[in-house]
Amino acid sequence: MDDTSDTMNDMENGISDHQNNTKGGLGLGLGKSGSRTPQNMSSSLLRKKSDPILVSKVRFQMLRAFLTNLQEVILGTKLAILFPAIPLAVAADFYHFGRPWIFALSLLGLTPLAERVSFLTEQIAYFTGPTVGGLLNATCGNATELIIALFALHQKKIDVVKYSLLGSILSNLLLVLGTSLLCGGLANLKKEQRYDRKQADVNSLLLLLGLLCHMLPLMFKYAAAPGIYIANYTLQLSRASSIFMLVAYMAYIFFQLKTHRQLFDAQEEDEEEEKALIGFWSAFSWLVGMTIIIAVLSEYVVGTIEAASSSWGISVSFISIILLPIVGNAAEHAGSIIFALKNKLDISLGVALGSATQISMFVVPLSVIVAWIMHIRMDLDFSLLETSSLAFTIIITAFTLQDGTSHYMKGIVLFLCYIIIAACFFVQKTPLNNTTYVNLGAEHNPSSGVLAA
Repeated sequence: MDDTSDTMNDMENGISDHQNNTKGGLGLGLGKSGSRTPQNMSSSLLRKKSDPILVSKVRFQMLRAFLTNLQEVILGTKLAILFPAIPLAVAADFYHFGRPWIFALSLLGLTPLAERVSFLTEQIAYFTGPTVGGLLNATCGNATELIIALFALHQKKIDVVKYSLLGSILSNLLLVLGTSLLCGGLANLKKEQRYDRKQADVNSLLLLLGLLCHMLPLMFKYAAAPGIYIANYTLQLSRASSIFMLVAYMAYIFFQLKTHRQLFDAQEEDEEEEKALIGFWSAFSWLVGMTIIIAVLSEYVVGTIEAASSSWGISVSFISIILLPIVGNAAEHAGSIIFALKNKLDISLGVALGSATQISMFVVPLSVIVAWIMHIRMDLDFSLLETSSLAFTIIITAFTLQDGTSHYMKGIVLFLCYIIIAACFFVQKTPLNNTTYVNLGAEHNPSSGVLAA
């Protein structure tokens, strides 16, 4: 009778011995098969193992299955302590509490959700195989940033979109990578820290391509003769560049998942083959639900960011470029540092460079295309200060990673670069100009453009 009950439990979760053996034989599992991405492995360090004995004592199968899912999804992370911030944020909005409180609670609530999305996409990948799983990670890896950007676009806050996406790139390349190299170097002073340059080279090339697409509209604006209307041409250039950036990103995904997959396979620790913890449809349902919650909190964040800026005396640019990426990707960042401490720099580099590449070559151009569909005039001109910060960040990172070895001094330099850039945006008090920009775009004929500044 006990054997029959165990079999039913396995079937409820969508996991049978036949499925596990088949996936293991074909190399489609996520354990030793190497289909787990560095982002998945980084987030997995913050997960907690559940106790199945507690749930197994429940008599009703439907309730037992629900409690098993609840235990794995909600309580299966060390960040579960932050989940109460989600209902508190909803309550604060419903009862019209101070808008800065809504912003702060929403920001805290997004932190565990970002890690849980990574967990759920990994669970789905157990059943779909590494290719579909890789595509899921390629699109959902930075779901929080993408959803925030879409809501900011909907509210025509173009500067918030640009600031938040720029901040994600800077945070990954300088803060995450710098802190990882610093901590890893200090923890392994007597060991030579090495990593595979091939993966870093591919990501650096894509980041440089993205930088070129950002710089051309800016240079085009400053190269124009006085009195020449160039805003429409800049917008057209940005939209065309965004299409090519998405094509390059699709090529990168094919390169990563098919032709040169061995360059990106994360080297895991010696451990038993992992199995899915919840079933496919359970994981899919939880993923949809959490995406909806992320959307709600993102709307709160976008809608209250100016109020928080005014109340705290901090510029919107600093909140968007510095605070949003730090809080939103805290789980992934912590995992990257832990792997660096274990002298597994390939995984740390995969987290930082992979996320930065995804934002630069997928989320940014997708935002431009979506804005185009919504008849919103968003281009790739991130202004002089922001684009210059991005350019120096990518160049410094590329120089740092060129020799395939690491030590704590490299981490110190990258980390201090981030602190200096953060200080720059902290003292910058430039007001948002998105309303004026959108109105100008609406008032002028598409063939005339807007007079360049």
